[in-house]
Amino acid sequence: MIIKIKDLKVLEKYKLLVTFDNEKKVVYDVENDINSIPTYSDLKTIPGLFENAHLDSSRTCIEWNEFIDLPSDIIYKYGIEKSI
Repeated sequence: MIIKIKDLKVLEKYKLLVTFDNEKKVVYDVENDINSIPTYSDLKTIPGLFENAHLDSSRTCIEWNEFIDLPSDIIYKYGIEKSI
């Protein structure tokens, strides 16, 4: 089953607050990806790019541009669950 994202909020220090359709909320730290995936480095070097995170039309991926995206299943699995 593909996990769909209900809501996305960009937080400080390269973190995302993601709410899924089942109401699970997680904070996902993108900084680890920025430091380990070469194309993600643009999120630090291009001013304002990180803040432009948005959902794709299927709500199964967060996108920044045509080269950088983050699948919902990775966020669901590795995000830190929050009770907000």
